[in-house]
Amino acid sequence: MHTEYRWITTPVTAELLRGALEVERTERGVLPHRLPARARAQCADPQLAMAEAQPSGVRLAFRTRATAVELEALPTKRVYVGVPPRPDGVYELLVDGRPAGRAAVTGGNTLTIDMAAGTFETEPGPAGTLRFTGLPGGTADKDVEIWLPHNEATELVALRTDAPVEPAADRGRRVWLHHGSSISHGSDAAVPTGTWPARAAALGGVDLVNLGLGGGALLDPFIARTLRDTPADLISLKIGINVVNADLMRLRAFTPAVHGFLDTIREGHPATPLLLVSPILCPIHEDTPGPSVPDFSDVGAGRLRFTAAGDPAERASGKLTLGVIRAELARIVAQRAGDDPQLHHLDGRALYGEADAAELPLPDELHPDAATHHRMGERFAALAFAAGGAFADRVGTS
Repeated sequence: MHTEYRWITTPVTAELLRGALEVERTERGVLPHRLPARARAQCADPQLAMAEAQPSGVRLAFRTRATAVELEALPTKRVYVGVPPRPDGVYELLVDGRPAGRAAVTGGNTLTIDMAAGTFETEPGPAGTLRFTGLPGGTADKDVEIWLPHNEATELVALRTDAPVEPAADRGRRVWLHHGSSISHGSDAAVPTGTWPARAAALGGVDLVNLGLGGGALLDPFIARTLRDTPADLISLKIGINVVNADLMRLRAFTPAVHGFLDTIREGHPATPLLLVSPILCPIHEDTPGPSVPDFSDVGAGRLRFTAAGDPAERASGKLTLGVIRAELARIVAQRAGDDPQLHHLDGRALYGEADAAELPLPDELHPDAATHHRMGERFAALAFAAGGAFADRVGTS
């Protein structure tokens, strides 16, 4: 233990966390979850278990006069067989809403993933500690947030400060509940506040609950029930790419699945603004069905890519492409609009389209890079939160 500060240890509880739907007590501390236990119990997919435990959008939020903060955490690092090592997850410090530092935790558990074999293996490791110093002093309390890594599961062991802390006060901001794929989860964003939903939330002045789940936007009923039961003033769904990735269903199943998903959400949020966002441009799947499969041909140069394994001719038998999905989502929203005036539609290519792909191509053919996340967040804010957008006014909330 460091001795240059008089540390006060504060137990990490749900009251100190924002963006998590459940907090699990572990042997070492607490593990934030973005899906409740009831939902997790209904799906044995290890990919979903990994994704929901990665705390995209989850942050510690408290008020304090502290000038130094330590966080002891036990991360779970991902290692992909045959792929260059990933960088450590980033923890971001915000003081009164402004960036004030970044750090990482070394060590931790190791999750080894063999994409070719479809296997997952975990090796335990030690917890680590990060420290932020030089926070503004004085006699007034300040709002402090520590955004947890969006792409690295993080068990929180201890929070230490050199002054007492208390949970952050409710700022009266609207709560935006968003669900989507790995792109919404954060994919290749560089930092947790750099995912496109986090950027859009900051610009829109709302509190984000991010249920972007890598590989998990598959119209599962337990996800719809989670969205139904989560308090929110604004809701958005970004649907399409994972359905194609997984080659999960045909058009005959997709259309009623979308209707059922929306119906379930409306049971809990009958008049909340609900924005249905179709996929961003992804050239490999615009006209070619899935599944998506990894291409290891350039892995020696540090590049993993994906390719579409379907046949465009299979569209005639109902296989889905992004073009088919966009048209069907637009049709569904138009069909329901008469009875649901708070249901809105946004073509994902307004966030990332052909001109963007020419300038900022998807590095692995599926996921946007950090610069693209920034652009998408700014565009979503301009389209959804500005005057005339689906989220412009606090109306019709449930």
